[in-house]
Amino acid sequence: MNLEIKKLVLELAEEYLRFFDTTPHSTNQAEHRCYCVCWCAANCELENFSNAEDRRMAVERYVKENQMKGYLAYWGNRAVGWCNANTKSDCYECRSWRMFMGEINTEEPPERKVKSVFCFAIAPEMRGKGIARQLLERVCEDAKADGFDIVEAYPNKEFINTEDDFMGPIQLYKRLGFSECYETEKKFVMRKEL
Repeated sequence: MNLEIKKLVLELAEEYLRFFDTTPHSTNQAEHRCYCVCWCAANCELENFSNAEDRRMAVERYVKENQMKGYLAYWGNRAVGWCNANTKSDCYECRSWRMFMGEINTEEPPERKVKSVFCFAIAPEMRGKGIARQLLERVCEDAKADGFDIVEAYPNKEFINTEDDFMGPIQLYKRLGFSECYETEKKFVMRKEL
């Protein structure tokens, strides 16, 4: 599949929002659109994310402030996929890290720079076509070019459902040279040395 992968920049903010506005995921109900708002460099503890409109407004601000990082996948002129990838240490205060990642090691040697992959969202009709793989390949390429030492990801040990397995399947990471670094009660920590 011939995709174009673009790093999220301010000029793509409206396309990013449109992707989440129009792409069914999770419960397929508009009020549950996540906008990937809880995985970013912003300390969003005091934000009100109780409805999709508030989440959309917050993430629009995060994109403009360069606190939301990741990549959009395009097929033709349409965004069909998203991968959230950010500097690991920049995200320790984000809401989702505090909620779901308490068992993940945050003690890295200061000279080691880690890029974390937090989320994939793929348009339902485009799933199973290798979009997540192409997004992950681009994350790794750019991380190496940007001086990162490691790319890290946190897939669930067992498949639950599409909504809960937004961090991608373990097989995706293994195919691209990631290995299991350690495990927590519910997750594998997968790493790729660059």
